[in-house]
Amino acid sequence: MKKRSFMAMALAATLVPGVALAHGPTRQKITLTTEVAAEPAEVWARIGDFQDMSWHPAVHSSTGENGNEIDATRVLSLGAADGPTISEILYKYSAEKMSYSYRITDVLVEVLPVTNYSSHLTVKARDGGGSLIEWRGAFYRGYPNNDPPEDLNDEAAIAAVSVVYQAGLDALTTAFGAPDS
Repeated sequence: MKKRSFMAMALAATLVPGVALAHGPTRQKITLTTEVAAEPAEVWARIGDFQDMSWHPAVHSSTGENGNEIDATRVLSLGAADGPTISEILYKYSAEKMSYSYRITDVLVEVLPVTNYSSHLTVKARDGGGSLIEWRGAFYRGYPNNDPPEDLNDEAAIAAVSVVYQAGLDALTTAFGAPDS
């Protein structure tokens, strides 16, 4: 019995490195925040409409259907009217909690090097007045197999999403002002 257990453990130990190399991408997660001087209701009035993402500097236009209802859709045109697009669907919305969650349903990895992307945007009251805006995302890199090219690896996906979030949060800080400490 001991001999069998030892052999099983030895066999398992030899397989572990192969298993580690064989796994594919892992889910990446990021959270970026900013603080602004405006009260949450004012910030939410600007960013709380899923159909209107005109507050983000990369978004040229946004079209969609079904407002803020679950399963509402939107298509973001980036940069220009004929620019690349991102299609998204709303899967959670709470005006009371000032938050919504959505998924990307269609985007070229050349535009945003991610797959299986979901995101959550929320506004909270800040101690001392003003608001805290939080933008969270979870996604896989744009290349689903092992040995991704540099522009579709985990680092590229994290960097690209971080740039998108930071640009939007910076625009909101500019629009609403930074809070006094």
